[in-house]
Amino acid sequence: MAAIPYDGVEPFPGHPPTATTPVQRRIQVAVTALLVTAPLLGLVAAVWLLWGRGVGAVDLLLAGFFYFLTGFGVTVGFHRLLTHRSFTAKPALRAGLAVAGSMSFQGSVISWVATHRRHHAFTDRPGDPHSPYRYGTGPVGQLHGLVHAHFGWLFGDDPTDVDHFAPDLVAEPAMRRISGMFPVLCVASLALPALAGWAIGDFAWTAGVTALIWAGLARVFLLQHVTWSVNSLCHLMGTRPFATRRHDRATNLWPLALLSMGESWHNTHHSDPSCARHGVDRGQIDLSAGVIRLFERLGWATDVRWPDPRRLAEHRLSPAAAPAPASASASVLPSALPRTGPLAPRDRAR
Repeated sequence: MAAIPYDGVEPFPGHPPTATTPVQRRIQVAVTALLVTAPLLGLVAAVWLLWGRGVGAVDLLLAGFFYFLTGFGVTVGFHRLLTHRSFTAKPALRAGLAVAGSMSFQGSVISWVATHRRHHAFTDRPGDPHSPYRYGTGPVGQLHGLVHAHFGWLFGDDPTDVDHFAPDLVAEPAMRRISGMFPVLCVASLALPALAGWAIGDFAWTAGVTALIWAGLARVFLLQHVTWSVNSLCHLMGTRPFATRRHDRATNLWPLALLSMGESWHNTHHSDPSCARHGVDRGQIDLSAGVIRLFERLGWATDVRWPDPRRLAEHRLSPAAAPAPASASASVLPSALPRTGPLAPRDRAR
């Protein structure tokens, strides 16, 4: 895909500008708050209301287990291993992570990787499949862009060329097979917790149904929205302590750190995409990096690209220079910074 001229402010070509009023601005804020808080608050309220009747400790334990199993499949497998090649995994681990990620209902492994590499190649400019700046930087355009980046892009007619963005996985027989199994793995993602709940619940069908609801459907719903929030919120709000490429407005958003397993340290990630740890500063929770560290100690992962102090210092912005997330002009950063493309060789700083 060729780069399209873009000034960082106007809507992407083909999308007309939108006007705004104070009322529209209030609606934007209200809808944003609803998108962020409603899914989690709904789950908490449902658990509180149904405790002892429609949900129990077994359901929640199973939900937690499958949430982190499939979540690490996405964050460690799809993202850090297969998209950015932050480490090398033994074949069994590589395939296992791809299977676990496929059970998250976020698309086949090859499609997911290709889409994400395309996102990095065109971050927040024409060509990005899910930028919240697609419709401009005005309040109404931002509201439209937020919905688009969160899940609206999934319904658009803008397919990603997997042969261009993920030729390595297309050429890998194991990844082709796992991609082809995506529908079956989605069924397994719901069937396994249901069967586990049924067996633990003395083979009562009601135990299987509640496990299906909470450890299956609700778990998938929550993980999807957390992932989508990295696409949307982590380009609109938060901090930007590190320099990124021109127009790239990725942010660090600490409230999502635990549920996203470290993926919400998004500005840090976009500053150094192939680094295995995204939460690089003191107190920044990054469970995915911890899992990679465990794999490394077990001998299952090698060539791990851990943070390099020199690169961090080179990319770190002073507090006065750190740009505001929604500022178009602030996204113009020094052109001398390395431009890590979707298939660029890994820069192993030692």
